[in-house]
This record gives sequence, C-alpha cells and structure tokens, in this order.
Amino acid sequence: MTDLAQELPGPLLKLSGLKRHFDLSPPWIIRVLQSKPRLILRAVDGVSFQIDRGRTFSLVGESGCGKSTIAKCVVGLQGLSGGTITFDGEEVANAQSNKSMKPVRQRLQMVFQDPYASLNPRWKVGSIVAEPIKAFGQINGREAISERIGELLKSVGLTPGDAEKYPHEFSGGQRQRISIARVLASNADFIVCDEPTSALDVSVQAQILNLMTDLQEQFKLTYLLITHDLSVVRHMSDRIGVMYLGRLVEVRDGEALFEKPSHPYTRMLLDTIPRLDVIGQDSAPLGGEIPSPLTPPSGCAFHPRCPFANNRCREIRPDLIEIAGGEVACHAVEEGRL
Repeated sequence: MTDLAQELPGPLLKLSGLKRHFDLSPPWIIRVLQSKPRLILRAVDGVSFQIDRGRTFSLVGESGCGKSTIAKCVVGLQGLSGGTITFDGEEVANAQSNKSMKPVRQRLQMVFQDPYASLNPRWKVGSIVAEPIKAFGQINGREAISERIGELLKSVGLTPGDAEKYPHEFSGGQRQRISIARVLASNADFIVCDEPTSALDVSVQAQILNLMTDLQEQFKLTYLLITHDLSVVRHMSDRIGVMYLGRLVEVRDGEALFEKPSHPYTRMLLDTIPRLDVIGQDSAPLGGEIPSPLTPPSGCAFHPRCPFANNRCREIRPDLIEIAGGEVACHAVEEGRL
C-alpha cells in the first residue's frame, strides 16, 4: 500500500515449506495396550510465501486452519517441525540464543487478538509502553523515556496524559491502540497482527484498521495480518493467502482475489460477506463441516465440501499452480472445470 517496496526491493520475510506438527498421542504404554496409533496434528503443513517491504500480506481462513500458528512461529513463540523462516535475508527460526535473536525481536513484533488480556492490568500505560524501550536500551533517562512515551501515545490517537492511567480505564479500541504503541516503542518495522480487531465492535474495527494503514505509511511498516474475516482485509492488503487445514489453497493480489476468486473455498468465504447492494438478504453460511485436522481427508482436504470435486480431488492432493496474479491449489481450476 506504500511505495517503500520500490525503494527497498526484495522480501523482508520469507517462509519456505513451513511445518508445525503437534504430537497428541496418548502415552506409549496406553498405545501398546490398546493398540492405538500415534495422533499427529499437522497444524501447518508446508506453507510458503513472502512479504515485500512496506507491504501487507493477509492470511485468512476459518478457525483452526493454522494461520495463528504461523504467526506464533514467525515471532518465535512456536518452534518449527520443518521448513525455514528468513527475515531480512537471515534464517532466524532456529536461532536459539537470546543474544542472536535480540536484534530480530526488536524489529519483529506482534499485536495480539485480545487487548483485554495482552496488557498487564497492574501496570500503568506509561510502564507498558516503556517496557520495550528499556528492554532494548534505546533511550536512557527518565525524562527522555517519558517524552518518547508521549510521542508514541499521540501517534496512536491517545494523549501523553494517558500514560498515568491503567488499562481498565480504557475501551477495547483504546487498549488496542496502547498495544500498537507498545509495538512501535521497539522501533519495529515488521508487525504480526493476530486478529487485531476481532474482539472489537465493527465501528471500532474500522478505526483501528485506518490507524494501522496511517502508521504503515508514516513509519514504513510491513504487516502480516491474520484474520478469519475477508471483509476486514480488503482495503489494506496487497496480497492475500487463503488457508484451509494447514495449507494455502490460494494466494492472490488483494483486489484480484475479491474480483475473481479461483478456489471454491475462497468463493465460499466471499459469499459470507454481507453485501450492501443486496438489501434484506443474509450472507450465506459456509456449507459442510471442517474435517478433523487429526484425520484429514485424502486428496484435496476441501473435497468433502466442494461442489466441483471428482475422483482425482478425492485421491490426489493438489499443489499450488500459477494463475493470473497468484497461485491456486485446485484440480478443478487446473482442468478448467470451474
């Protein structure tokens, strides 16, 4: 959404074959006595994409598709089962020491879903925002830190006087503004936003999204935006990845995805968005149920819910293929059956 990518070409973040599996098996002795197999949850199963500097890449999909797991892997809250994460040309996912990860943590920060749970209720706002400033040793001296806190609060639409208040004195939208100020305090240039507006009222959601867009232009930020709601990301996403059961099924430029979605699952997601041009008509719910990620369907994981599925879809898992403006993993698209 900015011209920064033209000034500094190349991806800031790159994921290659990212995997995150969880072993949910019962203890070994129980498996032996009861003849039970191991249970492996493939939360993320081979995801690859890249985000250019100054751009916004959005991951969308229903709950449980693995998008929040990717966010946690990117910021180091989850380890990897396979694949690599490269940040600004350096592989960082397997860096173990705090010393080696400190420069990355300073530049790569996260805004969490629930502003009620992500702020320490015992700390004043000034202490919350000052924490990364002190942790990374950016500014010394009480007066200088206090001045910096005031600047950050003003940049997110609050006042310097709010530094003396506690989180419970603010609304949900204001608390999320505090969370964003805390992220900016580390001078981060890459921000992972995990459902940053889902806990807010619709009117407040628009305010926070507009704030994020303004801050992106002002501070030349790069975003990875996680959401289950396609309507949230339409006007601020340069590129969108649609996930289903741990894998990407479509990756397209923002407007292209809305104007001409290719994958049947993407079309179903778009059908759930309320339309102002159709008065009195409710948005269509997604058909079928999400299969268990512990026992995913064979072939294309979406085939039990897909009206275009055939025997090939039920037997062979599709890989991403190039289409105009992006990629899609769908046999029906490849064969021209849509």
